[in-house]
Amino acid sequence: MQIARLCLVAAATVALASPTVAADNDTLTIGFTVSQTGKLNTDSIAQMRGFDLWRDQVNEKGGIKVGGKDYKIKFVSYDDESQNGRVQQLYTRLITQDKAQFLFSPYSSGLTATAAIISEQYGKVMLTTGAAEEKTYELGNKHLFQVYSPAAQYLAGALQALKEKNPNAKIAFVYEDDPFSKAVAHATRDLAKKEHLAIVLDEAYSGSTTDFGPIINKIIASKADALLGGGHYADGSTLARQLHDQNANLKWVTLLVAPDSPKFAELGAAANHISVPSQWEPQVKFKPDFGPTAQEFTKAFNTKYDVDPGYHAAGGYAAGLILQHAIEQAKSIEPGKVAAALNKMVVTTMFGRTKFATDAKQHGLQIGHDMVLAQWQMKDGKLVKEVIWPSAAKTADIAMN
Repeated sequence: MQIARLCLVAAATVALASPTVAADNDTLTIGFTVSQTGKLNTDSIAQMRGFDLWRDQVNEKGGIKVGGKDYKIKFVSYDDESQNGRVQQLYTRLITQDKAQFLFSPYSSGLTATAAIISEQYGKVMLTTGAAEEKTYELGNKHLFQVYSPAAQYLAGALQALKEKNPNAKIAFVYEDDPFSKAVAHATRDLAKKEHLAIVLDEAYSGSTTDFGPIINKIIASKADALLGGGHYADGSTLARQLHDQNANLKWVTLLVAPDSPKFAELGAAANHISVPSQWEPQVKFKPDFGPTAQEFTKAFNTKYDVDPGYHAAGGYAAGLILQHAIEQAKSIEPGKVAAALNKMVVTTMFGRTKFATDAKQHGLQIGHDMVLAQWQMKDGKLVKEVIWPSAAKTADIAMN
C-alpha cells in the first residue's frame, strides 16, 4: 500500500514540477521535495516557484553551458507532506532511483537536516534554502551549501532597530517550538541580555496552535510592549490576527517568516506595522555579477505567477543561479569539482552577496549574505511592505503603534 501510494505521489509531483525533459546525456537532473501539503506548504510552494522560474529561463536559453555542451534542466520532485519521515524516504529515492545529479533542499531547517543526512551519505551537492538553523552545517558535511543567512542573524536587526526606537522596551519572546524558531529565539534572547534589554516573557508554542488566547493573556499580564518570535506562515498569521483581535496593546511586533508572504496583507489592519526579518525584498538594488537584477527577477516572477515574490521565492531562484554559476565555473558536472567551485565562490546575485564557510567546523554555512528588516505599512489605504532597517537600505521610516 505504501509503495503504491508513493508511486502515485511521485507521478503527481513530477508532473507539477516541470515539463518532461528527455533523460539523456544533455540533461541535468536536479531533485528535491516540496511541501505541497502540510503546515509548511505556503512557504515551500513559494520556494518551488523560484526553482521553477530559474529552470524555465535556463532551458529557454538553451541550458547550462559546460565546455562545448548545453545541459537542459530536468526537475524531479515529490510531496514531502511537511514530514521528516517522508523526506528521508524521498531523498533516498531521488538519488538511487531517479538518479538526481544535484539536489535542492526541502523547505525548513527540520526537513533539511534530515535530507542532509542522505545527501552527504551519497556525496551529492545540495543547495539549501529555507534552512537557516546553524546546527546542520556544524556536523562535518562537505557537500551542503546554505543560501540563507544563518538563524542567529534573523532577529538581530529587529533587536537593534527596536533598541534605537525604544531602549526601555519590555520584550516578550513568543515562538514556535521547532528547530529553526527556537534557534532564532535563543540567539536573540542572548543578544538582548547583552544589550541590557528587559525580557518579560519567554514562551514556546506548538506549531499546530490555533488558539493563542492563553499566550496573549500572558503577554498582556507581563506588560510587554514588544513581541519578537513567531515561526512559520500558519502559526504566525494566526498569532498576528489574534493579537489584533484581543488588543494586546503592543507597540512593536516582529514575526518570523509569515509577514514576508504577500498573502499576509489579507489580514488587513492586523498586518499593519508588523515587521519581518527578511532575506531579501524586491526593492533591494544589488548589482549582480551575473543573472537578473532584483527588479528584473521581480517582473519575471510577477508575469509568471501574478504576484510579487517574497524572500522564499527569491531564495529558490538564487539557489538555481548559484548552482548554475558553480557548474559553469567548474566546467564540469562532476560533484567534487562543483563543490570546489562553491567553496571558492564570492559573488553577488539579485539575492545579495554569497560566500560559504569552508572550515571543517561549519562548512557550507552562509557567511556573506546580509538580511534586512521589512514592515507592513498602510499607504493611501493599501498595505505596503517597506524596508525599515538598516538605514542604508530603508525605503521608509519605522512605524510604531
